Amino acid sequence: MHSGAERRSVVPSPAEVEQAQTSSRKIAELTAKASPQQRYALTDCKGTEIELGESACRVLLEALNAIAGGHSVMLVPIETELTTQQAAEMLNVSRPFLIGLLESGEIPHRRVGRYRRIKRQDILEYQARRADRREEIMEELASQAQELNMGY
Repeated sequence: MHSGAERRSVVPSPAEVEQAQTSSRKIAELTAKASPQQRYALTDCKGTEIELGESACRVLLEALNAIAGGHSVMLVPIETELTTQQAAEMLNVSRPFLIGLLESGEIPHRRVGRYRRIKRQDILEYQARRADRREEIMEELASQAQELNMGY
């Protein structure tokens, strides 16, 4: 396991992509048939068994699916705190715009000395709220267009 400073993405080889495709299919089949209290374990070639919880199994399946698609994978804990620059990049907005969101209370943050830190989870929740709002606005516009017989 890597510490935060050593965390790196995993770029799969073609053989690993093929292996991930097979593994993810098998895990998906197992989990589809599983009872609510199902237990999972990994076993190495020497027979040593490591039990996995349901959450770990789901994360493993997601990682395998990504690798099976030929994508690089990096596991980042949700609780990770971001700098304002990292959060702005994640939202694809300017840093000053993000600072405005923080100062208005739209996104929670904390101060560490003179720096602001934002939880990754708070950024993800803001993105979800923004996506929901966009959808509401699109539905409202479509409804107005129908009322005005604009052909939508």
